[in-house]
Amino acid sequence: QGRLVESGGGLVQAGNSLRLSCVVSDRSFSSHPMGWFRQGPGKEREFVAAISPSGLREIYSDSVKGRFTLSRENIKNTLYQQMNNLNLEDTDVYFCSESRSLTTIGELLNAAPRARSEYEYWGQGTQVAVSS
Repeated sequence: QGRLVESGGGLVQAGNSLRLSCVVSDRSFSSHPMGWFRQGPGKEREFVAAISPSGLREIYSDSVKGRFTLSRENIKNTLYQQMNNLNLEDTDVYFCSESRSLTTIGELLNAAPRARSEYEYWGQGTQVAVSS
């Protein structure tokens, strides 16, 4: 088992929903911003969403805003991504990622990085396929 393990991917019809989970083996999970990225064949890995360590702040890419929702259960070391109204363009491998540990109150409340370079650890990815 890796440090980050994703699950919940699969094949769905357009308009339906999936919920991805990411379990993190890290005792300091609650001090790390977390993110989801996705990547298709021959494409760059792109930002999808991020959430602050506290869970109080979330940011989303324009392509998923209003359809995807991030949440986390720090007591369970688990990150979730609820994906509603999926469309064909959402077909990709989705990667859970963990940013560096933070310590200040402001960062713990609000830090949710968008840049891929801000993330240190990555899961193995889970495939999401959306059919018409």
